[in-house]
Amino acid sequence: MREDILENLQHEIYDRCQKQTNKFGIGIYYHIVEVVNNAEILAEKYGADKEIVMIAAWLHDIASITDYNLYELHHIHGAEMAHLILKEYDYDDKRISLVQKCIRNHRGSIRSEKITLEELCVADADAISHFDSVPSLLYLAYVQKGMGIEEGKTFVKDTLTRSFQKLSAESKQYYQDKFEKVMEVLG
Repeated sequence: MREDILENLQHEIYDRCQKQTNKFGIGIYYHIVEVVNNAEILAEKYGADKEIVMIAAWLHDIASITDYNLYELHHIHGAEMAHLILKEYDYDDKRISLVQKCIRNHRGSIRSEKITLEELCVADADAISHFDSVPSLLYLAYVQKGMGIEEGKTFVKDTLTRSFQKLSAESKQYYQDKFEKVMEVLG
């Protein structure tokens, strides 16, 4: 495992998340950390290439945090950026291609077939990460969107339900208990 790459990516992502140009604020860094944590768990569970999964997880939102204008196609731009970054580490071209596939196919809102286990791990980790950042969703609903109590609660529950529905069948089973407990807490 290329610990040097993983450690450097963590620092690079953190630095980019702290910049004024990052429209999402530092909160997105914690989202990315949760994606990495869940991606690692899923890679171990499914027998995927953990290094590919973790590198892709660190880089999956890099285009969005670098330039908000790239948000709509951040999965495409992020894959291109990942190529440039990983070439600087003399990372193997075939492995770069696998990382790029994970980034291109991580968005649950974009229907794309996840062919490899690695793509599945990153996409599912991105979707499930919302369950690890419920306070951020509540902040979004109540503070940023100015919603009332019931409207905000419905917004958060709907967001979490959509995220859960985006998971693969295997990951739905794995995360079912987490989903039910979070929904129970939200009432």
